[in-house]
Amino acid sequence: MGSLFDRQPAPMVGLDVSPSSVKLVELTKDRSGALTLERCAIEPIERGWITDGNIENFDEIVEAARRLIKRSGTKAREVAMALPTSVVISKKIILPGGLSEREMEVQVESEANQYIPFSLDEVSLDFCIIGPSSSSVGDVEVMLAASRKEKVEDRQGLAEAIGLAPVIMDVESYASRLAASRVIERMPGSAMDAVIALFEIGGVSSTLQVLRGEELLYEREQGFGGAQLTQMLVRQYGFTLEEAEAKKRAGELPEDYAEVVLAPFVEQLAQEVERALKFFFTSTPHNRIDYILLAGGSATLHGLTEAITDHTSYPCQVINPFDGMVIGRGVREKRLLREAPSYLTACGLAMRRFLR
Repeated sequence: MGSLFDRQPAPMVGLDVSPSSVKLVELTKDRSGALTLERCAIEPIERGWITDGNIENFDEIVEAARRLIKRSGTKAREVAMALPTSVVISKKIILPGGLSEREMEVQVESEANQYIPFSLDEVSLDFCIIGPSSSSVGDVEVMLAASRKEKVEDRQGLAEAIGLAPVIMDVESYASRLAASRVIERMPGSAMDAVIALFEIGGVSSTLQVLRGEELLYEREQGFGGAQLTQMLVRQYGFTLEEAEAKKRAGELPEDYAEVVLAPFVEQLAQEVERALKFFFTSTPHNRIDYILLAGGSATLHGLTEAITDHTSYPCQVINPFDGMVIGRGVREKRLLREAPSYLTACGLAMRRFLR
């Protein structure tokens, strides 16, 4: 009988569809709770296929995702996906404690009408109870999240077109926080009580989330990312966008690249991080952070962590969402070291397998 209750949830992959690539992660967990990274893979997509969270080139992304599934070797048929934070309305509300599930749903829908600028018939709405309210005895804090149904249906349709069953639809920032929290717990000292700035440097835009324990203190998206490095390559060397992306991924760049292109871009990124933190300080009661963590495809650029520390005076390091996990035989460790920060959101989605 024991083996029946020890069985893992059905195999599930986390699939992160971003404007620059599709990323897959599959995890397993043993009886002790230790996680194993079984599979991970990235498939680049062309700029413009996804714009402002909208899937513009559906068929092309389906083909890219199919190549990714095949190359990864996964046999999982369930998938967790996420909506871009920009297309989701999230709001923390206070509701009376002790309500039945149906009463809670009615209250949430009533509250949602105040915050959602379109008819509830047009949205997918979900909520979760965070815990007792710290400001109102007997009440509970509830997080509600809503998005237009068409946004959800686009992701569901994509999953089904590549032969997977979508069982979880998350929010990108929630998934990245879930993966980051596991890493933060492993940091030396009392990192869970520290104020941590998590920067995810994407292809087109970057996101800053400031965390303290499980609390989100601040969140903001900014219009800078790795695509600007590609543009600099195009201007400097006359490459096409496709050539610049391919050479950047393969590391086949001219000898003066580090000095003429990379160093100025790293300096620009460090300045953007510094500006983002100053905006956080001026728009909130907070005046310090303890650590800066970098994620995303550009996080591992040579000299970036040092440049950010120079500009901000705060310690900065690259986050590896697979830190402390067992690495499966199907994963190429050398490549993983370079690409790990890109998988933060996909890793958080894969972790949802064990939270259902």
